[in-house]
Amino acid sequence: MTQIASHPKQYANPIDIDAVVAGKARLTTQQAYDLYHNASLHDLGQWANAVTERIHGKDIRTYVKDRNINYTNVCTARCTFCAFRRDLDEDGSYTLSREQLHTKIKELLAVGGTQILLQGGMHPELQIEYYEDLLRDLKSAFPSIHIHGFSPPEFVEFVAIFDLDGFPTPGAGQSHTLEPAVWQAKLKVIMERLQAAGLDSIPGGGGEIFTSHVRRRIGIGKATSKQWLDVMFMAHSLGMHTSATMMFGHIEGVRDRINHMAMYRDYQDKAIAANHPGKYVSFIAWPFQRENTPLGRVPDWDAQAGEAFAGDTLADLIEAGEIDEEDKKACDAAVPTAGKVVRMAGASEYLRMQALSRLFLDNFHSIGSSWVTMGPHVGQLALRYGASDMGSIMMEENVVSAAGTTYCLDEPYLCHLIRGAGYIPAERDNAYNILNTYEHGDAKSPDLAVEDWSNHRIDALYQEDGSPAPVSCGDGCSDDTSESDPDAISLTITD
Repeated sequence: MTQIASHPKQYANPIDIDAVVAGKARLTTQQAYDLYHNASLHDLGQWANAVTERIHGKDIRTYVKDRNINYTNVCTARCTFCAFRRDLDEDGSYTLSREQLHTKIKELLAVGGTQILLQGGMHPELQIEYYEDLLRDLKSAFPSIHIHGFSPPEFVEFVAIFDLDGFPTPGAGQSHTLEPAVWQAKLKVIMERLQAAGLDSIPGGGGEIFTSHVRRRIGIGKATSKQWLDVMFMAHSLGMHTSATMMFGHIEGVRDRINHMAMYRDYQDKAIAANHPGKYVSFIAWPFQRENTPLGRVPDWDAQAGEAFAGDTLADLIEAGEIDEEDKKACDAAVPTAGKVVRMAGASEYLRMQALSRLFLDNFHSIGSSWVTMGPHVGQLALRYGASDMGSIMMEENVVSAAGTTYCLDEPYLCHLIRGAGYIPAERDNAYNILNTYEHGDAKSPDLAVEDWSNHRIDALYQEDGSPAPVSCGDGCSDDTSESDPDAISLTITD
């Protein structure tokens, strides 16, 4: 048994890491905090990888062929981390036509895709009939496509703006003014109607960080943490699977990240205890991308100045019970610089958090690698730090790329990355059922059909209007587009 309890100043509680890895013990939030600060990146990776091997085996790692379709960028929220949103009449605002949507799905089907990720901004004028017609049309035209659509903030706004008989309509951004029982009842009716029209599952967009003192600074006008979690709990009760997310590396403290994951774990426990037919099937975390965003203009924390990061200081005070996180004035008075400096997260911080998530989220099936934000080779390395899934080929990405980060991969390169990490690539569906497994030496494997990787290039992602984006992604969009060897990794990870 490997028991971590070397010094009381390091570990508030002894941690039997062998029992955690074996699935026989559960980390507390304090133990997760202690591991974050005191365990080496190497050890975290080894332990997380062992958990992944226990759940998923040692051989296969998965991916999905889907397309991210942002049907509108019109949004009433004012998230400070977003470069994608537009006001209703603002230059560059759009809502896709049915013809544009059909074109995108036909392109997905042409490469063997199975799923669309259908998300948009919180449009103040679209009513429930628009969404029902949209879903029925897509299911009629493309019956084989799984529709993974409408994140919790969209559902929260649906409750606010949809005119439904027997329910009040408070208006954009006013969902919180409804009585809780009325809110729940209206949400259920909306979700049941959209499910009947063709909605299959719900993505975990808009999670960010749940703690109130962070959320009210970065997600102005967006779903509260309770609303977000209640939407997913309702989806689980109706038999829909969902994903969960976290965007970190901005103004939050480390405790905020751990408490965010704890809320997911607690709600998953509730869904399991209630015998709900749906549940969270995956967790994906990624660092904040700052370019072109209001939050990105906030100055960086100076780690060399000797002062603790303000986000940590505030989070620690709240954890100790000295401040109520709901009391904005008290939070501002206690730590005036909280929210006024950002602490960006790089590759090692990303891998540390991903490994910790695999150890902490013991009731989650899959942890996804975020190569879209971190780049293909860090995404590949993440398979050794708790990730079991490489996500999507990502034919199209509009939100992260609007913030200055654009990576693109096709199926051969994604399979190549998985195989290069020592695993057998396998295509999955939304419920993580294996559709195709590409054993070593399998002539049908997309990556093994490529004879010359130096000439294998992906010229562009697609934009929301269906046209190619002005991005050239050399060699499968590697970290260095000048390199000709897709196995070459010019990456330094420091602990």
